[in-house]
Amino acid sequence: MSSAFALAETEGSTPQLSLSKTPPSSLRVHALSGGHQDEVLAFLAQRPIHTVFMSGLIRDNGLVNVANRGTFYGCRDRRGRLTGVALIGPKTVIEARNDAALEVFASLTPDNLTGHLIRGEQEQIEYVLSKYAEAGRTPRQVSGEFLLEQKAAVSGVAGEPQLRLACREDFESIVLINAALGLEESGINPLSLDRPGMLVRTARRVDQGRIWVLVQNGRMVFKADIISETPEAIFIEGVYVQPEARRQGYGLRCMTQLARNLLGRVQSICLVVNEENERARAFYQRTGFQIRSCYNTAYFSAV
Repeated sequence: MSSAFALAETEGSTPQLSLSKTPPSSLRVHALSGGHQDEVLAFLAQRPIHTVFMSGLIRDNGLVNVANRGTFYGCRDRRGRLTGVALIGPKTVIEARNDAALEVFASLTPDNLTGHLIRGEQEQIEYVLSKYAEAGRTPRQVSGEFLLEQKAAVSGVAGEPQLRLACREDFESIVLINAALGLEESGINPLSLDRPGMLVRTARRVDQGRIWVLVQNGRMVFKADIISETPEAIFIEGVYVQPEARRQGYGLRCMTQLARNLLGRVQSICLVVNEENERARAFYQRTGFQIRSCYNTAYFSAV
């Protein structure tokens, strides 16, 4: 299937992709609206740790909101049943339940010129990237990752009693740490890519009570961000231990405490870790995480 979609934007709205050709006759693709929310959440809940990012955004913002930084699309079979949901924007993620839905979304995404990251299960992303290649677009970096899940806090490990939710006084330190982590992960400083947006998103996360920190003597020793939360799962990123405090047990104690704090309200905590980062993988294994799936994240330069 050749790429059949083009960007369309109206003033004050989130950029959307307009269908310049129709998908196969058995499928229908359309931008989702608020009236589809319950249906979409029920569809995504069938695979909660794989879809926690999208589900959390929808629960926070609704299906149509500039805060989603993209547009949610649905793919339907001839009976009108959802077979796939995708968020297409700067960060693109796809949940396709069959090859036909994946093919449609894979042919749509290369025309998303705002996209700088696409993440998903390894085989699906490899297929999506083949469509990017057909469109003449090559990622500047592809990282193999593992999706990890924790369902119970490790026993026999003392938690960190001083771990707390971040407040506005922690904001500047959090931004600088997250910017450094983003640069290390993707090769681009997110403050350079979208400084206003990053500041707004970080401030909102602090206000929502979704960043946990350990601060000692004015120094941020540990930090972890809840990126997305649903009734079933929590997805975390930006786990950080201050370099001078590493190998002293801070990370293990803080992650143990975090699990005890969070697993009382959800079934799972999940995150992704670079498959080449053996030290991080070993650390998360000690804290109770297990590998659930192989993922790829592809990074694109701005067009």
